[in-house]
Amino acid sequence: MKAMILAAGRGERMRPLTDTLPKPLLPVGGRPLIVHLIEKLARAGLRDIVINHSYLGSAIEHALADGAQYGVRIRYSPESDGPLETGGGIHRALPLLGDVPFLVINGDVWTDYPFEKLLAISIDLAHLVLVDNPSHHPQGDFALREGIVGDDGLPRFTFAGVGVYRPALFAQCQPGRFPLAPLLRQAMKNGHVSGEHHSGYWLDVGTPTRLQELDRLLSRAGN
Repeated sequence: MKAMILAAGRGERMRPLTDTLPKPLLPVGGRPLIVHLIEKLARAGLRDIVINHSYLGSAIEHALADGAQYGVRIRYSPESDGPLETGGGIHRALPLLGDVPFLVINGDVWTDYPFEKLLAISIDLAHLVLVDNPSHHPQGDFALREGIVGDDGLPRFTFAGVGVYRPALFAQCQPGRFPLAPLLRQAMKNGHVSGEHHSGYWLDVGTPTRLQELDRLLSRAGN
């Protein structure tokens, strides 16, 4: 299974930190945020990685190169004409991701979820990892019942930004900028999206305050 890290966002909520440095390269626990994620994927056996980028993308390529220093192979999907949102970014990267299910993870989340679990799952069109709703997103995103994810119902959880997708999910899409959520909701209507609830640690590292929180956590753990 290949993995894709979404790293094309501008990081507006992180300004002024992201005025001169792309969010994936912000240091946390002594290393760039994206490096921690790459190393975690590598330990899980996911060593073929695609990274999309837009804002200050050349800095990401310069810092990570081909990934050999982390024991992985990195290929890039530039969005030089501007960020394509999650759906459009994945669609552009499909030629690099192949014909089998692939993992996609947001580059600005931190979690202790064991990615190796996803190597063995069988999916329809998509499989989502959901977490408890954080204080800044109390309403959640999707419902989960008996392993099936839906747009309506209870209990509701927050999408962790970790999912496995079949290329067929994007079969009717055209190149360009578009979000992922409408595709998932359409697939949910027909029962094609499975999911699981992860009760461990998860953090949306989207603000300077949360970045500092993670930095303190990693510093205490000696990472």
